[in-house]
Amino acid sequence: MSLTFHWFLPTNGDSRHVVGGGHGTPVTAAGGDRPPSVGYLTQIARAAEDLGFVGALTPTGAWCEDAWLTTAMVSQHTERLKFLVAFRPGFVSPTLAAQMASTYQRQTGGRLLLNVVTGGESHEQRAYGDFLDKEARYRRTGEFLEVVRGLWDGKTVDLAGEHLQVADASLTRLPDPVPEVYFGGSSPIAGEVAARHADVYLTWGEPPAQVAEKIAWIRGLAAQEGRTIRFGIRLHVITRDTSEQAWAEAGRLLDGFDPETVRSVQEGLARSESEGQKRMLALHGGGRDGLEIHPNLWAGIGLVRGGAGTALVGSHAEVAERIAEYRRIGIDEFVLSGYPHLEEAYWFGEGVLPRLRQQGLWSHPARPSAAAQPAAQVPFAAAGPS
Repeated sequence: MSLTFHWFLPTNGDSRHVVGGGHGTPVTAAGGDRPPSVGYLTQIARAAEDLGFVGALTPTGAWCEDAWLTTAMVSQHTERLKFLVAFRPGFVSPTLAAQMASTYQRQTGGRLLLNVVTGGESHEQRAYGDFLDKEARYRRTGEFLEVVRGLWDGKTVDLAGEHLQVADASLTRLPDPVPEVYFGGSSPIAGEVAARHADVYLTWGEPPAQVAEKIAWIRGLAAQEGRTIRFGIRLHVITRDTSEQAWAEAGRLLDGFDPETVRSVQEGLARSESEGQKRMLALHGGGRDGLEIHPNLWAGIGLVRGGAGTALVGSHAEVAERIAEYRRIGIDEFVLSGYPHLEEAYWFGEGVLPRLRQQGLWSHPARPSAAAQPAAQVPFAAAGPS
């Protein structure tokens, strides 16, 4: 089976430096270098579409633009690219969310994927009027997905749950196709919800041994529910013609981290309730030394950014090798990003994807039968400053 690759739409702004933010931390000043206009995000989306990415993830939270509205606008300027829309189930009724998804599918030709984000930070949730604790939020997410999936199946749904209640709920028009549900979480209750409702379980970019443990855990829980789940990983990427060039770029990004910003971000992230965020923090410990935590896996991004904090760094051949390593332990989908997102899409798309195609691990979704071609030597981004 061909690997699936998704890119990222930086709806919090873009830059040639790392744009921080997420998990209760504000967007860093670099987010203003390239504001997240529909025009700029469309540039990224069209580049990703042409290069062979299947979809593009958009984040959710007060620190970025709304994912539903933004992707709906960008979708009108693209043809094939799907949108992995992150949303928090506590902020909208399940019946309305199911209806929104159905409308989205009709108006985009079936290009919606849903990334369900329960929300790991109570103080951020409270700003939206949600005062449940973390455990209760996950139980509500389970109820939410039970209703949404029932509606998408064409059922009339009645639910008197602990947190949600609907009566005689149904959809006049069903989504076609039914959107796939992407879901992540490292706590025990997150695993239970994923096993019952997720199509794809997403993990942040931990070393392969830790990822393999997560896969075994979720696979076992899903088997108890009589289900099978695919697995994906969320990573940044810095890939160049040579390893030296890639690590020099990682060094340039690291040199741009203001010590006070690192201190402030790490202080904020240390208060996170998210098990996944705690695991990210443990990879680097807040320091600048020993950031290569596995061959070609760099934890430097997590010094100034919440959420996904690791990057694949190396030559195109080395990055392709790491992707193959994750594939061997069960990862089918890769959700990638890089700074800036327009240029890095070309570095990866022209440098790594052709190598994976030559190895029989990937095919372009719009040209699946295309013959293998030599890997590009000079990506588009090489023409610009770094």
